[in-house]
Parts: sequence; structure tokens; C-alpha cells
Amino acid sequence: MEVEGKVREFLISPDDADQRLDQYVSDSLDALSRSHVQKLIKSGQIKVNDSLSKAGYKIRKDDKITVVIPPPEKLDRVEPEKIPLDILYEDDDLIVINKPAGMVVHPAAGNNSGTLVNALLYHCERLSGIGGVQRPGIVHRLDKDTSGVLVVAKSDRAHQSLSKQIKDRSATRKYLALVLGNVRQDEGTIEARMGRHPVHRKKMSVIKEEHLKSREAVTRYRVKERFNDYTLVEAELKTGRTHQIRVHMSSIKHPVVGDHVYGRSKNEFGVKRQLLHAETLGFIHPANGKEMRFTSDLPDDFKQALRILRGS
Repeated sequence: MEVEGKVREFLISPDDADQRLDQYVSDSLDALSRSHVQKLIKSGQIKVNDSLSKAGYKIRKDDKITVVIPPPEKLDRVEPEKIPLDILYEDDDLIVINKPAGMVVHPAAGNNSGTLVNALLYHCERLSGIGGVQRPGIVHRLDKDTSGVLVVAKSDRAHQSLSKQIKDRSATRKYLALVLGNVRQDEGTIEARMGRHPVHRKKMSVIKEEHLKSREAVTRYRVKERFNDYTLVEAELKTGRTHQIRVHMSSIKHPVVGDHVYGRSKNEFGVKRQLLHAETLGFIHPANGKEMRFTSDLPDDFKQALRILRGS
């Protein structure tokens, strides 16, 4: 059944021909992820020449693509909760949060309360509806056990702009990670495509086989400090894949300390989570065009690990 909402139409030029339908629509509408586009195609909200199509359809010159973007569902499935937030900045368009380790960003199966979204619904009068019921305002996310800076959109305009900046790599996202081993190169770039692990479907992995689904993933890293068997690195995301830094660092044999999924199960320095911290986030403000930059200090458990390594 079709749902009324915003309608966008595209006429395919020769330069755009031969792309997959889902990829073209996702690239053309920055606020829509490819997975969201695929759901819209399946539900009949995206048509080619007024007919239903498949996500893998190769678009042709002069094809007319119609996209119906359903209005956001009412936020009645997620309850507002009075949870303290460490707010670094807030205005009518966005809010920047310093997320603590241990907080889930948005509700999911088995995690319907205590999330950042629950806290935001209590704190904010409104959030962008583009993310849907479960992810209102969520432009990007941090893993449950990753701490640091995260921006949330209050308006659809802000959501679209911030999503575009992340997608076109103009936003700055830098992390600090304590990794196992001595990283020999002072700096480097990891370019390794990622996708779901072919066997363990809840994990991500570097995908080398061309026939398996994967997406481009690029991480730049720079050594900040060495401690014999450990290295503190700054990692900058050029793409934003699930678990990207954790998977990429593990792929070069330097997994993040405390990462029981992609590293080793041993608890080190008394820490029970991966020592990964989103230290810096930079973007252009969607409304006024000003350059915004936010930093977050390392949490206490991360600082304690460094104090132990430094012998102080």
C-alpha cells in the first residue's frame, strides 16, 4: 500500500545511465541510505516509468524515476526518558552530544530503553523525522561502547545537510584508539572494502572476494604515542561503515584494546570495552554556513589505561 508523502522525480541523463536503481536514488537523495532506498523500492514507493522495479535494475537514458518519501511515523513507539545528557552545543537545528561509553544510540530489538534517542525525546521538543520512529534525528552513530562526539539533527534541513557532508566526506571525524602492538608506520591509509562477515552475520569484515556484497571503506591513521606492546593512534574516517575503525585496525593486526569481537577476549587495564573515542567532529552548520568543530576529552577509563602505560 502506498503512503502519501514528499514526491521527487528524476529524468535519467546519458551520464547517469547504467547505474543500479538503489545506488542512483541513494546518491541523489543524501538523507536516504541505500538500505532505506531498498525498502522503499520493495514497498512500491520508488517506480521507474510508473512501474515497479527492483533495486538492481540498471537505469537507462530517459527513464523517469519517481520517489515517494513517506512522512515520518509518529514517535509513539519510543518512550521519552529523563536521562542526563552531556550537551556540547545546541540550537534550533542540531544538538551535539558527548556520548558516554555504554549508551546505545537508538532502540533496537532487546534495547528499547536507556538509549540516546530515549534521552533526546525527553530533552528536545522536536527531532528530524527522516530517521523514522526508531532513529529520529540520528545522522550517524557510535557503537554502544564507543565514547565521544555525536551530532543529532533537529530539523529535516539539518539532517539532509549533515548526511550529505558525511557522505561526500567533507565532515571531519577523528577518533583516538589504543591498539595492540607497535604500529611501525607513523601514518598510513587503510583502504579495504567491508561487508557482513560471510559466516558470522552479526560481525563485519574486510571483503576481498568480488562476488560478495561490500562497500568502499577508507581509514587514515596517525601514531600519537608508542608503548612497546601498545600504540595510541588517531584514526580519521573518510567513510562511515559499521565498526569501520575496529575492523580496519584488526585487519592490519592491531586490534583496538578491549575489543572482544575483533580483537582478543582478555580484559586489559581493568577495562571491559574497546578503547575507542570519537574525539573530534567538524562540519558546516546547515543554517548559517559557519564551520563548527567540537572536541571531547578522553573518558576516565581511557585516561587510566594511558597512565598505567606511561608509568604515572
